[in-house]
Order: sequence, then structure tokens, then C-alpha cells
Amino acid sequence: MSRVTSIFTDLVRVETRLYNAVNARLRAEQGLSLGQFELLEIIDRVPECRVLDIVGEVAITVGAVSKAVDRLVAAGWCERFAHPQDRRSSVLRLTPEGTQQLAAARPIVESELAALTATIAPDALSGVASTVAALRATLEAGAHGQPG
Repeated sequence: MSRVTSIFTDLVRVETRLYNAVNARLRAEQGLSLGQFELLEIIDRVPECRVLDIVGEVAITVGAVSKAVDRLVAAGWCERFAHPQDRRSSVLRLTPEGTQQLAAARPIVESELAALTATIAPDALSGVASTVAALRATLEAGAHGQPG
């Protein structure tokens, strides 16, 4: 196995284990999945957020994002409104319940991630953060890994 393949395998395994651990705690304490949390975060952060904005960030299909947003709407955490300039698309906004859910979930996510990374020296973690951010920027700039 080449060095880059080994690094790739480690990145995937670390991501999977971190995701599963944070997801399990968030579900247990808040009844919210990490995937739902991520969508609520994006909708909260992106002005006039549309399904396509979420697709661009998380690199999954429009259909998958649309179904996930439908579940947020059904839970009462998000609403769809007609886009003012493009009636074919919708703007997504958090409901007050969605805002409360997100506010309650943020410290759980932060605390679990802090606990899971506590044994890593801050300088080492900063180095990993910059390397992963640079790799992500390169992939996104080239539109690599977008759903087909």
C-alpha cells in the first residue's frame, strides 16, 4: 500500500469513527442525528439557503438533500419559502424549534469532539486542521467528488 493510500484509509476511518461517536451521543442526548445537525447548521449559516447550497457543501445528490430537508420540515425544524428571484426554487429557514434544537445540539457536538481529540497535542491538531482544510479547498476548487 502506498503512503498516500494509507493516509487516505486513515482519514476515512478517523472520519467514520468520529462521525459515529458524535452521532451516537447527539441522538442519545438530543434525539437529533449528526446529519440533521449539519443541515441545520448550513441552513442557519447560509443566507437565503437553498437545497443546491447544501448540495454544494456536503457533496451528496439533490434528491438526498431534498428528502433530508423534507424530514426537517416534517419535524418542524425548518420551513420552505418561495425564492424571491426564482420561483422554481425554495429558500430554507429554521423555525424557532429548529433554532432551539440547533442551539441545544452545538455544545453536545463540541464537547464530544473535544473529548475525542483531547489526547492530541493542540499544535498537532492545528497541523492536521490546516492540512485537511487545504486538501478540502483543492478538491472543492476542482469540483472533485461532486455527485454525478
